[in-house]
Order: sequence, then structure tokens, then C-alpha cells
Amino acid sequence: MPGLLRGVARTAVVAGTASAVAGRVQRHQAKKFADRDAQTYADREQAYDQEMDERRPYSQAAPEAAPQPDMIEQLQKLADLRDKGILTDEEFNAQKAKILA
Repeated sequence: MPGLLRGVARTAVVAGTASAVAGRVQRHQAKKFADRDAQTYADREQAYDQEMDERRPYSQAAPEAAPQPDMIEQLQKLADLRDKGILTDEEFNAQKAKILA
């Protein structure tokens, strides 16, 4: 009986050690893959941000190129009023400065 008990105890120790090692390996691999995935995500996000920064100057320059149609209409109305004699040149220039500012 003592030999049988010793064999069972040895088997329990070996099985427990193997289980502990397997759990440790599994946690280590999970952490390694999580770190790799986080790094991949960070690299992709950085590349996306860089691409968006390169595109931004072109998209922001276009709206400033032409005056707004509303401004043009206002200037035309002012010019008509000046031509009809309703506004003086000084009044016209003052209103034009306000619109263009």
C-alpha cells in the first residue's frame, strides 16, 4: 500500500505542475498577442491620422478661393444704389468695407 500511495502522490504532483505551467504559458501568450494587436492598432491609427493630415490642406484651401454669392449680391445692390444716386461714394465705400471685412 505505501508504494501505491507514493505513486498516486507523484502523479498528483506531476499533474498539478503541468497544469500550472500550461496556465502560465497560456496567460503569457494571451498577453503577447494582446500587446501585438494593440501595437498593430496604434500603427494603423497613426498611418490614418498622417494620411488625413496630408489631405487637410487641400480640402481647406478650396472654400476660401471664391467669394460667397451673398457678398457679390450685396455689392451689386450697393453699386446699383450708388449708380441711382441714392448712396454717395463715401457711403458706398463704407458699406463695401463692411461687407468685405
